[in-house]
Amino acid sequence: MTKRVLIVYFSQTGQMRRVAESVAAPLLAGGVEVSWLPLDVEKPYPFPWPFFQFFDQFPEAAHGIPPQLRPLGEAANGHYDLIILAYTVWFLAPAPPIVAFLKSPQGCALLKGRPIVTLISCRNMWVMAQEKMKTLLADAGAMHCDNIVLTDPSSSAASFITTPRWMLTGKTDPLWGMPSPGLAEANISGASRFGYALLAALKAGRLDGRQAVLTGLEAVKVDVRLIPSERVGSRSFFVWGKLVRLAGPQGAAARKPVLLAYAIFLVAIILTVVPLTMLLRTLLRPLMARRLAAQKAQFELPSGSGSERMAEFAGRS
Repeated sequence: MTKRVLIVYFSQTGQMRRVAESVAAPLLAGGVEVSWLPLDVEKPYPFPWPFFQFFDQFPEAAHGIPPQLRPLGEAANGHYDLIILAYTVWFLAPAPPIVAFLKSPQGCALLKGRPIVTLISCRNMWVMAQEKMKTLLADAGAMHCDNIVLTDPSSSAASFITTPRWMLTGKTDPLWGMPSPGLAEANISGASRFGYALLAALKAGRLDGRQAVLTGLEAVKVDVRLIPSERVGSRSFFVWGKLVRLAGPQGAAARKPVLLAYAIFLVAIILTVVPLTMLLRTLLRPLMARRLAAQKAQFELPSGSGSERMAEFAGRS
């Protein structure tokens, strides 16, 4: 019987779609029926983003308040052996369209009892978003078996400049000697190894949602230095999000002064507190080695950062 895979995704710049296509290519070549379910919102997002419209998204994103989706395509009515949820990170939370899908009756019905692989493409911070994703999947009755994370290979300092520039201007050319924002081409093409491993698991009948099948493929690498910043940032977005929402609904002019104040506060925190926190954690690392190792292992579940199967599945494309 032909195996069926559904890829649910939201991609504003097109990068997430390209990553998903790289994963899907081996499945298609192996005779798997792959269906696509792009998510569209009733009120389309602009790109590039005007400054205030960009920051006006964070209160709802931080509070998990979903936008209104357009009706889902015909693919949402099928039955699948595997569902891949491909998402980007918005303000340390899953992109709102993905949240809307996960909270919709149709989305929950589609996910319930199905093996789920999450596929993340982002700048560098994704742990808090994935923890929220795990809760949403559990609420939907899904069987989360694997997680794949691809991040911008440039330094945090460089991507702090190039990523906002990309979002606010649409420009991706190198700036001041810094690399272009987003994933490297090698990251995107290399994601095909996950497709080969998923194909093998489907053919062997091992993809039942109860065990990870992407272990040993460097699927997830947690930078423990960023975890404190993620936790502080996530709480900050939540608290400030409450204040912004008290000023009015999304798009209200009364939000702008609060959003501007928060944008200034956020930049100040990133330029001062975050580097100091990372330095302190680096100095204390020898004393916290066991705790940091436990955190790394916890957040890298279920797929892990091991590389023992790379020779088997990498480099086939």
